[in-house]
Amino acid sequence: MKKKTVKKEEKLPIEEVALNEEPAMAAAEEPAVEVKPKKKLLFVASEAAPFIATGGLAEVIGSLSKSIAVDPDYDVRVIIPLYQDIRKEYRKDFRFIGNLFVPLSWRNQYCGIFEYVKDNVTFYFVDNEYYFKRPGCYGYYDDGERFAFFCRAVMEILGFLNFYPDILHCHDWQAALAALYLKTIYCHRPEYQFIRAVFTIHNIEYQGQYSLDILEDLFGISYQYRNLVEFDHCINLMKGAIECCERFTTVSPTYAEQIKDPFYSHGLDGIVRRNEFKLCGILNGIDPDYYDPATDSALFANYDAAHPQNKAVCKAELQKMLGLPVKPDTPIIAMITRLVSHKGLDLVRDVIEQVLRDDVQFVLLGTGDSQYEAYFADLGRRYQGKVVSVITFNSDLSRKIYGGADLFLMPSKSEPCGLSQMISSRYGTIAIVRETGGLKDSITPYGAGGNGFTFANYDAGDMLYVIREALGVYHMKEEWARLVHKAMLCDFTWSSSARRYVELYDSMLG
Repeated sequence: MKKKTVKKEEKLPIEEVALNEEPAMAAAEEPAVEVKPKKKLLFVASEAAPFIATGGLAEVIGSLSKSIAVDPDYDVRVIIPLYQDIRKEYRKDFRFIGNLFVPLSWRNQYCGIFEYVKDNVTFYFVDNEYYFKRPGCYGYYDDGERFAFFCRAVMEILGFLNFYPDILHCHDWQAALAALYLKTIYCHRPEYQFIRAVFTIHNIEYQGQYSLDILEDLFGISYQYRNLVEFDHCINLMKGAIECCERFTTVSPTYAEQIKDPFYSHGLDGIVRRNEFKLCGILNGIDPDYYDPATDSALFANYDAAHPQNKAVCKAELQKMLGLPVKPDTPIIAMITRLVSHKGLDLVRDVIEQVLRDDVQFVLLGTGDSQYEAYFADLGRRYQGKVVSVITFNSDLSRKIYGGADLFLMPSKSEPCGLSQMISSRYGTIAIVRETGGLKDSITPYGAGGNGFTFANYDAGDMLYVIREALGVYHMKEEWARLVHKAMLCDFTWSSSARRYVELYDSMLG
């Protein structure tokens, strides 16, 4: 029986090997497509819409982050405290991603981290029930410690997430310590050395001032750095952030100029002027989807610039709701405001009864200082059928007022930006403003072909003159319709402002 022989593997001639390998070699020579890494941006703030809001700051954080996230070159994230009052419809979907312990001077505090993704923005929430399981956001005796913990937690969380932003954008004094910690305690850590800091002043009146005695014990900052935060014999967190950041901004170009002036700066004008080489002002915007009279479910009827007829329906229903006579030709002047002195309420108090001699109705919504609450409540009692003062905060009613009023009064003594004048214009309610801060940058005078009515001096007589000018134009129906159309078409979206911020970030990153 013959043995079977196993054939050895046949070898190809060298020429055939070379021919067969050519395609593989050619494929290897094709240049690889380089994936450009995204620029990493982290907003540090004390509140953000739609999760929790006490004012314009939250709307800025929610809208600006969403607008920048449209840029494919940016990875945008936001971090805020996990307050007790965060809206439940969002909170139930938060994802717990871990916890760590945060060192703060002699303390070592628990910190949970939750995550939520919305509109291509990743939101992080810092959990600590001792500091944040309380009603509201601010106004507690230990706010300094609460936000020191929050800012120190931000720094620690970066390592936990392995996310080191190119730009750390801190907003207002509650987030100022994040910029301070970055440039002091964390400046020697390699991962933190290339992070650039931006600080935005939303209102220079609130600066985060504390006794120097607690610099180390409460904030955990060594006395060797006291020169950064010391101002007027105390700790000033806003001053410290201005000194430490690479750039700082305000929420309108006019306000950026005004805070160099002692009248507006609340004492910080010298610090601002010394650092003005890194200052710029970028006007805020509003979310056109959130504030849209064509889709707003709070309105009695929807309308837009092309079909404004239903604004008359909104006016009539608002009058019925508030117990005012339903008079389509009687203009409604509205104010939705915090009842505090810098909102120009002393001017209103000086001349409102002269305004009420005309055929007008006046509606006020807001809360604040007791003296103004008492005055406007009394005004409503004395002028029943002409004045309604609602001393509360009511988001639904505010939308109905924006939709139903004819004129919107904002005579502020100072106004970093202001959003109400933009919202009212979007709803076809013509703004009457004092030329200050963002009011000057967003509302231009009717006499110069603008979108509203303005006065320059902080003077009750000047305001009264402009109100009467606006009432005169109101009774010129065709001209008024043209003005309403122009106001509703004004571009107050975040698109151009977001581009300005991106340009700022790009210039910092070279």
